[in-house]
Amino acid sequence: MKFIFTYALLLMLVCCTSCGQNKTNVPQVNIKPVRSNYTEAQLKEADTSQVPMSMVRNVRQDRNGNILIASYLGVFRYDIHLPDRQGASFTNLTSKISSPRFSSFWDVLEDRKGNLWFATKDSGVYLYNAQYLPDEQESLRHFTTKDGLASNTALHIYEDRTGNIWFGTQGGASRYDGNSFRTFTTEDGLPNNDINTFLEDKAGKLWFGTRGDLSVYDGKTFTVLKNKDGKTFSNVWGITEDRKGNIWFGATIIEDKRGDTLFVSQGLWRYDGSIFTKVSQKGANAIIEDKNGNIWTTGADEPPRIGQVWSLSRYDQKSLYDKNPSVTEIKSQTGMLLGILEDVKGNIWFGSGGGVHRYDGKTITDFRRQERNN
Repeated sequence: MKFIFTYALLLMLVCCTSCGQNKTNVPQVNIKPVRSNYTEAQLKEADTSQVPMSMVRNVRQDRNGNILIASYLGVFRYDIHLPDRQGASFTNLTSKISSPRFSSFWDVLEDRKGNLWFATKDSGVYLYNAQYLPDEQESLRHFTTKDGLASNTALHIYEDRTGNIWFGTQGGASRYDGNSFRTFTTEDGLPNNDINTFLEDKAGKLWFGTRGDLSVYDGKTFTVLKNKDGKTFSNVWGITEDRKGNIWFGATIIEDKRGDTLFVSQGLWRYDGSIFTKVSQKGANAIIEDKNGNIWTTGADEPPRIGQVWSLSRYDQKSLYDKNPSVTEIKSQTGMLLGILEDVKGNIWFGSGGGVHRYDGKTITDFRRQERNN
């Protein structure tokens, strides 16, 4: 299926970039707040609630199985050992960084050392030491373009197998080795400086999903991937590798251009190392493989437009490699469905424009609604 939209819609997805220089010094916390767009009523609700009450971009898991939730109004931890009662299971990990009024967190990661990383839309990235919620300010580090981060708009965090921390920013891909940053941009061969996501595959190659094209880095060279018609895969947000070594990703392809109008198709793709197979017409903003080998995605049913429908979908493991794999829509709605995670109990967590949700195989729990009803 093809869709038509203009450059104006594409530009809505892209923000300006900023670049920095490599430095090793870590400054004291120096926050430059940017006021959120939420109403006073919404901000008041967020101030008094321990449950994420705003858009949740990413959902992760720490070494203890607890759920880490990056939302626009703070980063939260959900303790899986506590009951779902009046927000008792949730802790706001970023309350010491900023008020919800000035927060805009996109991603969170616990690294192999137990440190917590927070990525923000406007204020760079933050690092806590191995202790959660430290009492001493020295336990918190704040990195911005002054320290070598490519841009203060950091949307994704990824740890590679050697322990380097990668940040997807709107100024390039920044790699932190524990001492300093090294930034990769179009000058190094990246197809686009707006980085959405990373994946290190089993062969050790690093995949870069950008708002431009999909590329693979072998440690020396970036290779832009193209389909059999020679067309590149654009606007890649979700990417994962399954147990067989296939790479799954969501992308759009520009089929044609006439003046200021683009003819675009989108879908979920699978790459086996030689052939790209279009699995679905649905978009894939986030992708995971669960313990049973099923593929889960969240994404829009068509390219950006007002009132579009988003779905949480499961592609059945038994038919994954068939011409038309079996897919089940778990939830559909008008409004964004975002990051996905399978927890240690087999529950599927996912973010939305209105908070975080958990699917236990039968029932979807909307924690924001549950909080309001208590």
